[in-house]
Amino acid sequence: MQKYFKISTFYLILGLALGVFYREFTKINNFTGVTSLSVTHTHTLILGFIFFIIVLLLEKNFNISNIKGFKSWIITYNIGLLYLISTLVYRGILQVNNSDFAGLSHISGLGHAILGISLVWFVVIVNKAIKNYDNKIS
Repeated sequence: MQKYFKISTFYLILGLALGVFYREFTKINNFTGVTSLSVTHTHTLILGFIFFIIVLLLEKNFNISNIKGFKSWIITYNIGLLYLISTLVYRGILQVNNSDFAGLSHISGLGHAILGISLVWFVVIVNKAIKNYDNKIS
């Protein structure tokens, strides 16, 4: 469980740092428009920090890490989330510098797709863990 707490803490620090970066970077560049940097803070805190606190609680109650495919899932989820966050930051920097290009939307869409698949995979893992737990109790 310590592992999930450490992952959660990593995303907390990253999310808070991205919030400060967004505020300071746009202020330094006198930028007042809309940028994808504004959502990196919340994406990181919710999909990283809060999500892995939930994983920790599910592990404590249902031993989800014992389900086949869990280790592959956790790697895939983190890759997808870090990819998503990095493309949001990159696009936000380009938007602030007024050099955004249309193709980046498709590139960042890949991160959303990986994350979406990982979330569905996670629901399958949790469902199996709950069924195993119910079978042990009955």
